[in-house]
Amino acid sequence: MNKITIIGGGNLGKSIISGLADSDLFETNNITVVDKSKYNLIEVKEKLGVSTSQNIIESIEAVKWIILCVQPRQLNEVLKEIKDKITPNQILISTVTGTSIEEINVIVPNNKVVRVMPNTGASKKLSMTCIAANEDVKAELETVQKMFDTIGKTLIIEERLMQAATVLGASGIAFFLRFLRAMIQGGIQMGFHPHEAQIIAVQTAIGAATLVAENGTHPEREIDKVTTPQGCTIEGLNEMEHQGLSSSVIKGVMASYEKINTIK
Repeated sequence: MNKITIIGGGNLGKSIISGLADSDLFETNNITVVDKSKYNLIEVKEKLGVSTSQNIIESIEAVKWIILCVQPRQLNEVLKEIKDKITPNQILISTVTGTSIEEINVIVPNNKVVRVMPNTGASKKLSMTCIAANEDVKAELETVQKMFDTIGKTLIIEERLMQAATVLGASGIAFFLRFLRAMIQGGIQMGFHPHEAQIIAVQTAIGAATLVAENGTHPEREIDKVTTPQGCTIEGLNEMEHQGLSSSVIKGVMASYEKINTIK
């Protein structure tokens, strides 16, 4: 039963498969990818050496772990297709946004379910993946965490926070990239060529995030190291705050959170 099937070989599915294939958690021949797209299957088979199939029912036989990497609109169809074929000892891991464990268990009531929310950093093994499950999955949760540690960092949270995790961790990629774009535009206005401004801004962003991640410090501690009395850094920071930088970011995050709670 040390086998796993990933249903969905799109971008996220490929990232998860890549992480698992590079780890020692599963033998590559014990990893099966199911997808309707022959192109996706050929790509993962050639690049990663995993097994592939277009037959969902055959692919879930004698496997312990089933990862659902499908679009929200496809989830019910997939669950209905497998509900009479899966056994109670099989664990379902859902990456589907906005669908609760309870909603999944309405269709497959006898199976343990884990919800995970990676982000697009998974393609570079730099995902922030939040994981939620009910108490009945406690024994298996460590293994699930190890699976997603192969594509970045993981954090176990309460399921009630999963929508917030989607905004902060998944939508957050877009928020940081929009700020990065603004930094690049400012660099161009100061005189750099676009590619030069992008190199500087991107590496600076990587450095800033790494300082906080590796030093374990609050961002303000690292900001204090850069700002000098009457200097250009504090001048720029204060002007950004006068224009509502922090307030705008918080309002944007909360607007996304309010929106995600209305999506079904």
